[in-house]
Amino acid sequence: MKSSSEIVVLGVDPGSRCTGYGIIRELSGTLSLIKAGTIRLDSIEDMSRRLAVIFSEISALISLFHPHQAAVEEIFTAKNASSALKLGQARGAVIVACAHNNLPVYSYQPTLVKKSIVGVGRATKEQVAFMVARLLGNRGGWAKDASDALAVAVTHLNLRRASGLRGCK
Repeated sequence: MKSSSEIVVLGVDPGSRCTGYGIIRELSGTLSLIKAGTIRLDSIEDMSRRLAVIFSEISALISLFHPHQAAVEEIFTAKNASSALKLGQARGAVIVACAHNNLPVYSYQPTLVKKSIVGVGRATKEQVAFMVARLLGNRGGWAKDASDALAVAVTHLNLRRASGLRGCK
């Protein structure tokens, strides 16, 4: 049974070809990694099928790990409208999976995540991955999308702690 001072957060970096996820526990101010990985969709050509897989995999993670909240990265400005649309659809599949499983969702801009983790809003993926590993007391080595998802979860926990959030979105 989870302690009242424990919170488990599912972080997600949505993508139409690869969606990263990370699950982190905070207990008495100490962060620990539960699981990190990616949902690879490169072999699936049909976009509707990709979205269904994202929905199913995120739902399965929620059922298995019972997070209290989800933190999802917002869409950055894509290079073209088609890319932005696909990213938005992937993000939508994540949000619907969370809502379907009664999991509150919080959204964060990529620049805010980078600033929260590294101190600079234009930090590289490598800098973010390095700092996330240090914050979690881990060696890292995750896929970049998983590191980004963990960074979103850590950002949520940091901002939650700093602002005293309990259930606000």
